[in-house]
Amino acid sequence: MGAGRGGRGEAAAQAAAAGGVGAMAESDWDTVTVLRKKGPSAAQAKSKQAILAAQRRGEDVETSKKWAAGQNKQHFITKNTAKLDRETEELHHDRVPLEVGKVIQQGRQSKGMTQKDLATKINEKPQVIADYESGRAIPNNQVMGKIERAIGLKLRGKDIGKPLETGPKGK
Repeated sequence: MGAGRGGRGEAAAQAAAAGGVGAMAESDWDTVTVLRKKGPSAAQAKSKQAILAAQRRGEDVETSKKWAAGQNKQHFITKNTAKLDRETEELHHDRVPLEVGKVIQQGRQSKGMTQKDLATKINEKPQVIADYESGRAIPNNQVMGKIERAIGLKLRGKDIGKPLETGPKGK
């Protein structure tokens, strides 16, 4: 082995010293080896001509129609939808009774608060208070409880409008 050549073989060392490229000099640069041929692109493989040609050659061709392909159908009708369509009764959410709305309004005014003041006190938006007072809101026990505590009047149960008992919470 030659000194300073890093352990290369004697023939490679001589070829490198002579300005050659070692073992690579023996390979033929004109010969090209194709490892695999690139198949048709996805669009070409899906074309009607490509499918017919593959069928003529006797190759296995798998075709499947995608459901609602190329259409703007993101939702499909379920059994429940048809059942709801057959339903004659109008389905809607219960709203806050007008009686409760009046109690909220009177309690708020007796404390000298505006809708905005009450909303700020219970950490809700003024629109929520307006909806409750007008009877447009869908009742939420959490919000109703906050309003009850703020105005000191019961809004739920059979004693609507009566003063709220502020007894200690028992556990």
